[in-house]
Amino acid sequence: MTETLETVRTDLFIGGDHRTTAETLEVANPAKPGVIVGLAASASKQDVADAVAAAKSAFPAWSALTAVERAAAMADAIAGIADERDVDAAVLSQENGKIRFESWIDALVFEIRWNLALMHAEEVDQGKVLPVAPGIPVETMVNYQPLGVVTVIVPFNWPIAILGASLPHALLAGNTAIVKPPPSAPLATTRVVQRIAEKLPPGVLNVVTGTDENMAGLIQNTDIAKVCFTGSVNGGKRIMEMASKTLTRVTLELGGNDPAVFLEDAIIDDTHLDRLYAAIYDTTGQICMNAKRVYVHNSRLDEVVAGLSERLERAVIGYGLDEGTTMGPLHSPVQKAFVEEIIQEAKDAGADVREFGELPGGDLAGGNFLRPAIVVGPDSSLRVVTQEQFGPVIPIIGFDSEDEAVALANDTWGGLCGSVWTADSDAATRVGGKLVCGYVWVNDHGATRLDLRAPFGGMKQSGFGREQGIEGIRAFQDTRSIATIDAAALAAQAH
Repeated sequence: MTETLETVRTDLFIGGDHRTTAETLEVANPAKPGVIVGLAASASKQDVADAVAAAKSAFPAWSALTAVERAAAMADAIAGIADERDVDAAVLSQENGKIRFESWIDALVFEIRWNLALMHAEEVDQGKVLPVAPGIPVETMVNYQPLGVVTVIVPFNWPIAILGASLPHALLAGNTAIVKPPPSAPLATTRVVQRIAEKLPPGVLNVVTGTDENMAGLIQNTDIAKVCFTGSVNGGKRIMEMASKTLTRVTLELGGNDPAVFLEDAIIDDTHLDRLYAAIYDTTGQICMNAKRVYVHNSRLDEVVAGLSERLERAVIGYGLDEGTTMGPLHSPVQKAFVEEIIQEAKDAGADVREFGELPGGDLAGGNFLRPAIVVGPDSSLRVVTQEQFGPVIPIIGFDSEDEAVALANDTWGGLCGSVWTADSDAATRVGGKLVCGYVWVNDHGATRLDLRAPFGGMKQSGFGREQGIEGIRAFQDTRSIATIDAAALAAQAH
């Protein structure tokens, strides 16, 4: 591969200091074969151990502060983070592949989530008192305490935004942290986190990039109290298996096979079709909470197919930084090959597969580009239905009754998100309450409409634990109960 002239370079950040490494990660541009976006430091096992030690050393002083004091330090640390957002977005677009606007929003959401977490500062240290009760002659104070050193591991698709769902909550709770950006797209995330870490006490926030084989210490070091991982189901299983060796706690936010259910009375106009299109094809389909299966009442199926087709015909596939591009490449050749395979499988099975758009040429020829597709009425056993596509293809399947729709929607391994599309609020509540997943939208779907204040996380193999909100903060704390004997109550009990 050949380097570009303006190669981005990032270091490790450990204990308040930048650290270079002998080895580096070459970060490829998924749109332009042979082009390197930048070089990231590649940590050794000793670098990882040093990061854990630095975070452990910083923990006593950081955890001794009140949550309000930590919030003040964190507010100062993020001040001015937007000053380099245009550059951050350009870097992320090149290493990830997605369009510039999405990359810009990626970094913006991180800042929003950070500030929303700080709004809970007054609540974090609030415990409760359990008074003396019949047969219980003690008054018990229940308080919250931080866990210690936590590791936050984020994926390639929305790395900065996803980091914002857990990192500020972990820090506000009183923990110190080590962030591990994705090895295939570490540059922009590292840039953002380092600028914040430089303004916090040394060791409170650390950044480690590198190959997975050197990263076991971020999970299995006995000084790691918790790992928060966002990624694939198989990745989550590996993290959980590794963490079991040291009984390290885990929060897992994994993939989804999210259903969008259009009831018979659904409003299918341009506004709602635009929402559905974004819910499926944003980031070229590479978002865990994207709609992955669309179920439509048979009387309305043709309307949804026509509406999506019309929008797909206007899709512009190309380089994420080019003006007018609406859909970039898939992030990796492996993922491109998988999506091609499940589309071909659907074709071979006789499914109605419709593809749209033109692949780019020139210096983009051979990039990880795919024509977006819809698969109308496929057999439910096909992988385009049963597996998370994580690409620009969606099955659209008809149903006749509400009960059938709910059964189809829940017939899957995952339970991250879902949506109900209807003009009837009672039907929305009824059907939404039957979907086995952690988050449900009504007449919308996807990351653009996620309430960043609400707890978020999956059910079944989509993971467990919750991020965001006070629930996300409590996920990085434990309770401590202190019981004091009440002499009078004890004496009365004796009689």
